[in-house]
Amino acid sequence: MSSQAARSHMSIGEVLALLQGEFPDVTVSKIRFLEGEGLIEPERSPSGFRKFTHLHVEQLRFILTEQRDNYLPLRVIKDKMAESFGRPRVVQDKQEVRLSRAELLEAADIDEETLAELEDYGLLAPVARRYDEEALKVARVVGSLSRFGLRARHLRGVKAAAERECGLVEQTVAPMLKRRAPGAIAEADEAAREVSTLLLDLHASLVRTGIRSVFGR
Repeated sequence: MSSQAARSHMSIGEVLALLQGEFPDVTVSKIRFLEGEGLIEPERSPSGFRKFTHLHVEQLRFILTEQRDNYLPLRVIKDKMAESFGRPRVVQDKQEVRLSRAELLEAADIDEETLAELEDYGLLAPVARRYDEEALKVARVVGSLSRFGLRARHLRGVKAAAERECGLVEQTVAPMLKRRAPGAIAEADEAAREVSTLLLDLHASLVRTGIRSVFGR
């Protein structure tokens, strides 16, 4: 790669430095969150580092301005970006998952006893006698864990931890929901998703650290 080409790319820290003068609240985690939501798509080096261009900086400036000045939710900003930056708008025809009990058992490849345990311990529950996509994910994961001898009754601590994390998200967005300003609900929704993502990352890191200690690493 030539020196000119190398200079055309920036690290996430350099991008942050360019934006913080105009947007003091922007952080590295915020930029990563916007990437995770599909609003920007930086390249990756062979070693996994993000490579940003000036176009990415302009896209981030556009997003942050729309959030700050117009209180727009990300899904609306994404559509506006498609118009402003000429990005193709991807329309996904995603059918909502609504499974009967028999369909869930088949799709998750679990037996009736396992599903009954999941319901008894509150890990999933039908709505109007139907199971949604999240219930299917839970059933599949627990089905996979059962191969290691872990059943729903062993996962009560996981559920309790998830409930505590939900409490932290609720605590974070509660002041936003009380505001009557335009866009307050959209702002709270985005904050809830960002905090949830960060908590999941933290949880995963803590679990990995704990597992390393089990093996004395």
